[in-house]
Amino acid sequence: MSNQKNNLNKRLTRPQTLGSAFGNLLKIFGARASDADLAERWDEIVGPQIASIAKLVGVRKTKDKKINLSVMAINPSFALQLTYQIENIRNSVDKYFGYNVVNKITIKKF
Repeated sequence: MSNQKNNLNKRLTRPQTLGSAFGNLLKIFGARASDADLAERWDEIVGPQIASIAKLVGVRKTKDKKINLSVMAINPSFALQLTYQIENIRNSVDKYFGYNVVNKITIKKF
């Protein structure tokens, strides 16, 4: 019993941001949150093939309530391959949010 009590008082992870905390809560209820939710769930949204070569480095909202994504290849040699995956990324993000939310995808260089 005392072993369980010590585990409850011990901080197991670093503090979460509000976006990620609400994102986890909304995931339980099946709702999508915002760009913070997109950033936290990038790997599961785009899939393992794209997530293994690219990381999300920026999300900007536009005036018309769409988003512009900035994506960077993990290795410079994957940059060309990433350009071929832009439509797959767009479709995956749009599917996750349930409507056409992606306005533009920019590939950032090192």
